[in-house]
Amino acid sequence: MISRRYFCGRWIPGTDPGRKVRHTDCQMMDRTQIEKISKALGDETRLMIFEAIAREKQMNCGEIVSLQGVTPATVSHHLKVLADARLIACRREGQFVLNKVVPETMEEYTRSLTSLVRGKKTTKRR
Repeated sequence: MISRRYFCGRWIPGTDPGRKVRHTDCQMMDRTQIEKISKALGDETRLMIFEAIAREKQMNCGEIVSLQGVTPATVSHHLKVLADARLIACRREGQFVLNKVVPETMEEYTRSLTSLVRGKKTTKRR
């Protein structure tokens, strides 16, 4: 059986399963991605949608519409922005598209912001 380690959403091939992987082993998020996530979470409605999905583990568009009191088209737009920022992942299940939070993105974002505050450089825009 092949040993696989995942960290920051990436497989680290050839790592010893007993070895602890520190967050410093992870590449920093580039500035473009930091800006994209900041803008996505900077909108009050998107932040409410993100929080609702995080609370429920996964939600479809209809469930979000009923909770937030906004139109399906507006919810769909906000979900696209969140997905483009890699804050949520979407998957089809029958006629529904289920949305769930990607915690690794938020962890990497938090580490990148902490590094910025401490004066470490992030990778340049791609």
